[in-house]
Amino acid sequence: MEYSKEICLALLKEKQAVTENRYVRRSDFTNEEVAMIKAYLGPWPRALEAAGIKPERPFSRIEKNREKRERARKRRRLEKNAKEEMKAQSADNNGGSK
Repeated sequence: MEYSKEICLALLKEKQAVTENRYVRRSDFTNEEVAMIKAYLGPWPRALEAAGIKPERPFSRIEKNREKRERARKRRRLEKNAKEEMKAQSADNNGGSK
């Protein structure tokens, strides 16, 4: 059978209509169907999102990692500033000499 993105989406939606109270699973399909669905739609969770079966994640992993890196940079800047401030206070308390 020849597959396309539209056929893969239709397969997922049809199977979801039959299943009750759960998302469709890879085990609900043949190995060939699973391979084609994943080839056209990506990893299984993303395929379910593309078919409208599962709600999309609020933001991508790339955005999440970017935010995490920015928080780390901010924390390092604050730590560096605090160390420099402590060093300056220490120098002031010692009369500027070491």
